[in-house]
This record gives sequence, C-alpha cells and structure tokens, in this order.
Amino acid sequence: MNFTTSRIPQFFAIASILLACLAGPATLKAGSNGAPGGAAPAPATAPMKHASELINKQDQPKVVPRLMETATPDNTHVIVSLSKQRAYLLVGDEIALDTPISSGKRAGMTPTGNFTVLEKDPNHFSSIFGSFVDNSGRTVRGGVSLKIDSAPSGTHYVGAPMKWFMRLTQDGVGMHVGILPGYPASHGCVRLPVDIAPLIYQKVKVGTPVEIDP
Repeated sequence: MNFTTSRIPQFFAIASILLACLAGPATLKAGSNGAPGGAAPAPATAPMKHASELINKQDQPKVVPRLMETATPDNTHVIVSLSKQRAYLLVGDEIALDTPISSGKRAGMTPTGNFTVLEKDPNHFSSIFGSFVDNSGRTVRGGVSLKIDSAPSGTHYVGAPMKWFMRLTQDGVGMHVGILPGYPASHGCVRLPVDIAPLIYQKVKVGTPVEIDP
C-alpha cells in the first residue's frame, strides 16, 4: 500500500485512537505529582517503635511526708486497685502513699476481696517460682515453676527473691519488690517498686487490713 505525504499525519492520528481504545480505561493520565490520574502518592511507612515506647508509662509514686510521719502499724491499712494498677497506704481516710504496682498477668491470678497481712519477711524467697542452678551457682534454667517444671540432672531449685514480702494468702500471694513493666505481669503477687516496698513494710504489721479491688 502506498501513502502520500499528505496522508501521514492522518495515519498517525488514527493509530493513536486505535491504541487508546485497545488500552481501555486502565490507561490513566499521569498527574503533576507523577501518580496515575493525579492521585496522591502512598503515605510513607511509619518507623517501627521501640518496645519501651509501647509500654504504658505509670505515674510515679506519691508520698505525703506529713502523713507518713504519723503512720504506724497500728493505724494504717492498704487498698490495691487492679484496674488502676495502684496501691495505697492509708492513715484513716487519708492517702499517705500512692504507688504503681504490677499484679497477676491473667484475670483471677491476683485474688480480690478483704485480706490481712499474714506474715512479714524482709528476705523472702519463692517456694514455687525461681531457677534451676548447678553446683557452681550458674543458672541453667530460669523462670521455672515447681508446679510444672522438673529440675534437670545436676541442678537444684533456687526460689526467686521477694524482698519485703507481706503475705496475704496461704497459697503464696503477697506484696513484695518486683519488676513493674507498666501492666499486669506477675504470677499473682502485687509487685511494688524497690524504694516503696520497704516504706509500706515498715508501716504495716501482721493483721493489717488489705483490700484488693477489681
């Protein structure tokens, strides 16, 4: 087939129309930002947060010196709020000390109700939770429970330290020094900050009322 020079522009115009028809609606005009049809570019992926940023930051302990000076083991009581993850040492109806805690990691692990301090032990060790260590004192396996774990050959059990322990139940629940990650994480005990536990310990006695609220 022969084309004259005058028909060349007409040929390219027809060819462009045919190509557009074959491509269909998927062919979109690029916008000024380079995205199809002028659409906004996809948002950039947010940088991953460090684990510490995801932990709930608890308010720091609050101590009222005036009330702590008047507090004695004979006039105090303790209230623990599981929903607020706080514990309060009270003199009468006034809060002498307000502290963050960490209670049982699953519902029901920390019992609710009215209790009394059954025992005080400043250097208590758990009879259930701890580590298996060898004869040289090296930890072979940590974070064990005698309820479900057996000691490997050549090791023996060493209970986890629970300084300033104040027992609340016969099956081992109490208040003591522990790690506070910002959420319920214990096996049932009420963990206290290392500098707060001795303050409460000094102001309670065997028989001091402790109320644990949901």
